[in-house]
Amino acid sequence: MTTAPFLIGVAGGSGSGKTTVAERLAGLFGGTDLALLRLDAYYRDRNDLSFEERVAIDYDHPDAFDWPLLLDHVRRLLDGYEVQAPVYDFATYERLPERQIVHPARIVVVEGILVLYEPELRELFDLRVFVDTDADVRFIRRLIRDTAERERTVESVVEQYLATVRPSHLQFIEPSKRYADVIVPHGGMNEPAIDVLLARVRELLAPA
Repeated sequence: MTTAPFLIGVAGGSGSGKTTVAERLAGLFGGTDLALLRLDAYYRDRNDLSFEERVAIDYDHPDAFDWPLLLDHVRRLLDGYEVQAPVYDFATYERLPERQIVHPARIVVVEGILVLYEPELRELFDLRVFVDTDADVRFIRRLIRDTAERERTVESVVEQYLATVRPSHLQFIEPSKRYADVIVPHGGMNEPAIDVLLARVRELLAPA
C-alpha cells in the first residue's frame, strides 16, 4: 500500500522568511522527496486588465488568488500526479504562458502568505507552520526584494505597503496564525526554531 504524501503548509507575512523555511525543508529531504508549490504563482489570471488596473489590485487579499486551481493541484499531487504550476511575472503583474512542472513527492509543501487562511486548503495539511517576524523587518525585506528583483521603485513599494499590504496582513494573515501547529518566531533565520521544526517533521515521518 502506497503511503499518502505528507502535506505541510508554511504561512506568514510578506518578507517573514517563509521561503527560507521551505528551502530548508527541501534541503533536508532532497529535491526528489519534496514538491513545493508557491502561492505567489497562483495569482488569478488578470491579463484582460490594463497594466494600470493590475497595479491597483490588492495582491495580499484572499480574492487575489486562484484557489480552485491551487486546490486542484494540491489534490493531484496528493494522488500521485504531476501538475503544471502557473508562472507569474511580478514586474508586469500577469500570468505567463509558460508552466512549471511539479512532480509528486513524499512531502508536499505549500508556501504563501494565506495558505492557513483558506479553510478548504488548511484542512488538507498534516502540519501547519506560521513564520512570525516583526513588521519592520518584513517591510525592509520586502523593500529590498521588490526594488532588486521586481523592478519596483521605493515610492511604489511604500505606497503599496501602506495601502494594501499592511491592512491585509492585519485582517487576514496575522489572524491565521492561530491555526498553526508550529510557530517559527523571528523569521526564517531562526536556526534553533527551524531545527525544532525539522526534528518535528522527521518525527512525524518516521515509520510507525
